[in-house]
Amino acid sequence: MADHYEVLGVSRDASEDEIKKAYRRLARQLHPDVNPSEDAAEQFKLVTHAYDVLSDADSRRRYDMGGDEGAGGFGGFGGFGDIFETFFGAGGGGRAARPRSRRERGQDALVRVTLDLGEVVFGVHREIEVDTAVLCETCQGSCCQEGTAPVTCDICQGTGHVRQQVRSLLGNVVTSAPCGSCEGYGTTIPYPCATCNGQGRVRSRRTVGLDIPAGVETGLRLQLPGSGEVGRAGGPNGDLYIEVTVAPHATFSREGDDLLATLEVAMTDAILGTTTTIDGLDGPVDLEVRPGVQAGDVLTIRGRGITPLRGSQRGDLRVGVQVLTPTRLDGKDRALVEDLAKRLKAPSPKLSEFHQGMFSKLRDKFRNG
Repeated sequence: MADHYEVLGVSRDASEDEIKKAYRRLARQLHPDVNPSEDAAEQFKLVTHAYDVLSDADSRRRYDMGGDEGAGGFGGFGGFGDIFETFFGAGGGGRAARPRSRRERGQDALVRVTLDLGEVVFGVHREIEVDTAVLCETCQGSCCQEGTAPVTCDICQGTGHVRQQVRSLLGNVVTSAPCGSCEGYGTTIPYPCATCNGQGRVRSRRTVGLDIPAGVETGLRLQLPGSGEVGRAGGPNGDLYIEVTVAPHATFSREGDDLLATLEVAMTDAILGTTTTIDGLDGPVDLEVRPGVQAGDVLTIRGRGITPLRGSQRGDLRVGVQVLTPTRLDGKDRALVEDLAKRLKAPSPKLSEFHQGMFSKLRDKFRNG
């Protein structure tokens, strides 16, 4: 069996590009449509087979190691699918092989956006910059220089495939493989666009307007169909995905569609009650602290939470009360408190019923403190 490197006229350390160029040069000389001699036809088969082996990294490695030229299964076929393609052509069922389309769908793109908790309450509009492939303005996706167009491949005559006869355990059979000259497209581009190097697209930064709905949360992905990368040769765009992260807030936290906060109340205000105004995420909120409020009580303001992702009824603002006990008293203040204690006849401290919620709050407080 002839050495594949000698058949193509390249060295054993030749690059993929050198192997491809050697095959194209020989194929143009030996193709039956160009050179009808029987000797040329045999040489063309050898050249094509050599290229099939050396153009695939795995089969070339096995060939260099003295292996079976990448054959797997029955006598040089990769399996039952390859056997069907051998007898019936690519695609099976007797259908003729078709050239590949240069136009391909573009890849999807992913952009991460960080939001403040306040922006989650009602949603927000953002202008985001995306670095993706866009349509080449010079050739408008044709991949060609102005005034030129792709030409039919003179090796495969536009089919995108070449047929060759190979020997196997089943006898001489005809196989169909992608044309190495046009890479299976059926056409070549002799004068590629200089702006995009014949790709029909270029990298560019662009601005995309994005309306982020209310109620999103960390980890949620929003999909913008058709806003991703443009495909090769002006193919359809992929999709753009926006992954949301909600930054922690110094005052408020979130539980579902509710907002949670802690209100520090002086001991005297807890005893007597008071009214106050707190700064909500969407403006001031009036809050009434009833007389005798206890530490751990939760005051609820309806409809001042977050608008749900799918709905219009806002959640609530829930405010947990933390009673502040004075730590330093002068003699007069201490006497007043002692007198109050005598008047109220406060009971001695004792254990109360186990309360999971309060225990959790205390436990978290100890951990964070």
